[in-house]
Amino acid sequence: MVKTIKSEEFDRLFDEGKDDIVEHLDLSSARRPNRKTRKVNVDLPEWMIVSLDAEADRLAINRQAVIKTWLAERIDGDLPRIKV
Repeated sequence: MVKTIKSEEFDRLFDEGKDDIVEHLDLSSARRPNRKTRKVNVDLPEWMIVSLDAEADRLAINRQAVIKTWLAERIDGDLPRIKV
């Protein structure tokens, strides 16, 4: 059950950082912006797949997570942000 409080009180709790504000949020309707996904197929040489799988094993994550992380790091570091 969400505990209802006034926005000023919520802002104060957030700013102070002393209390957990999650109890005041309705997370069932929460959405993260810019998270719409689309499928992309990419053909890669075998050596890249082997390298990706080795890194995924080392990090204990799957290949797709490695690819997404590396792409995000590259985009964040090298390219200007594009609003979607």
